[in-house]
Amino acid sequence: MALKALGFIGPYEGGKHPYMIKGDLVLTLPNPHKQDISIDLLKRLLKQADIDRDAWLNIKK
Repeated sequence: MALKALGFIGPYEGGKHPYMIKGDLVLTLPNPHKQDISIDLLKRLLKQADIDRDAWLNIKK
């Protein structure tokens, strides 16, 4: 998972959606069905996670 490459741990189950943690940041993953997400949702998640576009695009998968 790309978020793990950026230092997040998890995902953990909780409430309606799984979440991941990095330090004090808790990022809710609103896609429990593991389908493709929209660009808009990806932008919002990256903003909440404080990940810039270049960092996301440069992750080695």
